[in-house]
Amino acid sequence: MLVLHDISFAHPGRDDLFSGIHLSAERRSKVALIGDNGSGKSTLLRIIAGTLPPRSGTVMLQAPPYHVPQLIGTANGRTVAQALGISTKLDALQRILAGDMRDSDLITLGDDWQLEERCRTALDHWMLQHIGLTDPLERLSGGERTKVMLAGIAVHARELLLLDEPSNHLDATGRALLYQLIEHFTGALIVVSHDRELLDRCTSIHLLERNGTKVYGGNFSFYEQQRAIEQQALNDTVHAQEKELRKARRTARESAERQQKLDARGKRKQEKAGVPKIMLNTLRDQAQQSTARLQGVHADRISNAAEALRNGREALGPEAWMRFGFGASAVHQGKMLAQAEGINILRDGRRLWPQGIDLHIRSGERIAVSGANGSGKTTLLQLITGTRGPSTGTIHRAFGRAVYVDQHYSLIDNTATVLQHAQRAAAPNTPEHVVKTRLDHFLFTPAHWDKPGHGLSGGERLRLTLCGLTLAEAAPDLLVLDEPTNNLDLRNMGMLVKAVAAYTGTLLVVSHDARFLHEVGVERHIQL
Repeated sequence: MLVLHDISFAHPGRDDLFSGIHLSAERRSKVALIGDNGSGKSTLLRIIAGTLPPRSGTVMLQAPPYHVPQLIGTANGRTVAQALGISTKLDALQRILAGDMRDSDLITLGDDWQLEERCRTALDHWMLQHIGLTDPLERLSGGERTKVMLAGIAVHARELLLLDEPSNHLDATGRALLYQLIEHFTGALIVVSHDRELLDRCTSIHLLERNGTKVYGGNFSFYEQQRAIEQQALNDTVHAQEKELRKARRTARESAERQQKLDARGKRKQEKAGVPKIMLNTLRDQAQQSTARLQGVHADRISNAAEALRNGREALGPEAWMRFGFGASAVHQGKMLAQAEGINILRDGRRLWPQGIDLHIRSGERIAVSGANGSGKTTLLQLITGTRGPSTGTIHRAFGRAVYVDQHYSLIDNTATVLQHAQRAAAPNTPEHVVKTRLDHFLFTPAHWDKPGHGLSGGERLRLTLCGLTLAEAAPDLLVLDEPTNNLDLRNMGMLVKAVAAYTGTLLVVSHDARFLHEVGVERHIQL
C-alpha cells in the first residue's frame, strides 16, 4: 500500500533533516515512527500525505491516505466540516436538498447522498453528540478537535492512515476508542506517538535517525527490551573505555617517572666519569628526543582512548549522564497540606461540579486528578494552589511553596537566557560555578547559556525547568504537573519520570497517560 524509497528532506538553506529513508507498509501493518523531537517525524508524514515534497526519493501509494495532523492549537477560522475536508460536498448536498442546485453540484456530490448521516454517526462514536458540522473549530477544546479529526477516519474510509500524536489531549474514554480503532483497523497505518499504550498496539517500531530508520520487528515493549540489551552493551563498552583511558594515563605517568630516574642516574654517571661538556650536551639532547618520542606515543594512546570514550558516551545518550537531585521539603510526612469542603466554580450561573468537591491532601502523597475533557481538572489545580478562589465552599492551605508545571513549561521566561533562568531559580548566594555545573548536568553547555527561552524546544524547556527546581534552596512542598507529557518525545519523557521519581515531596498530577502515572508512583485518584 505504501513504499518509500531513499527519501531525504532538508529545510531551505540547511543540512538534511533526514536522508536514506526506506519504509513499506502493507495491509494490516501498524507502523510506529518514533524519534527525538525535531528528528522529522511529522515532516515524513506530510511527505507521505503529499502536502510536502521530499528533497529526493520516491513515494509510491496505491491510494491517497487520510492524515490526522498534530494539532498545534490554531483553528484558522475553520468549521468542523472544513476540518474534515467535506465542506464542498456538504454545500453541494445542501443546495440540492434546498432546490437551489448548481450544474456542478451533482458531479461534486457523486453518490455520497448519506454524507451527513455518515458524519453524524462518526461524530457520535467519538462522543461528540453536541457538535455540529457547521460549528467553529475554535470553540472546541483540544481533545474535541482531535476527536473531530479521528472521526474523519470513518467519514473518508481510507485504507492508509497517517496519525500524528493522535492521543494528545484525549481523555480516558477517547484513548480507549482510539486503541480499539488501531486494534481493529484492517488497512495500513503509520503513527507518530509517545503514548506507550498506543505503541504497544503496533506491529513494528521504526526509529527515525538522520541517516535512515532503525527497524524493530515488534511492539514497543519488544523495542524497549531490545534497546535495554543495546544500552547494556554500550554501558559495558563505555566502562571498558574508561578503564582503558585510566590505564593509558597511568602508563604514561609511570613511564615518565621511570624515564626521569634513568636520565638523572645517567647524568650523574657521566659527570662522575668526566665526560666532556660537549659530549654531555649531545647525550642530553639525545635523551630529550627519546623522552619526547616516548611522550608522543603515550599522548597518542591517551588521545585515542579519550576519543573512543567520547564516542561511546555519545552513543549511550545524554540522559545516561543527567543527575537529578532535589533538596528536602521542609514539610514533615503526613501533614495536612490542603483541605476543601464543597468547593465549586460558577459559570453563567451554573455549577461546574454538580455536587461540589471535598478533598484533603497530605504531605508525601502522590495523587492524580482524573476526569473527562472539560471536567475542570486544571480549574481544580488552580483552586488547590491558590491561583484562583472558589465561587462557593472553603479551602484551607498549609503548604509553603508550590510549583505548577504545565504542558508548555510556562515557568520558563521567554525573554531570559538559559543562564539567567538558572541563576534566578538558584538559592541565594549560590556561586556561579555551581549554577554552571548544574546546567552542564542537565545538558546545557556554554553554547546554550545565552539562548533565550523562546528559542528552546519542548525537551529543553523541560530540562531547564527541572534544573531550576534542583537549584532551589529547598524542594517545593507541592509539585503540580498539568499534562506534562503532551509535548515530549520518549527520551524526554524518560528524563521527566526519573526526575519526578527523585522528588520526595507531594505530587499532584493531571495526565491521561496511565503508564506515566504508574511510573511516577501515583497512589490515589481524585475523580471528577
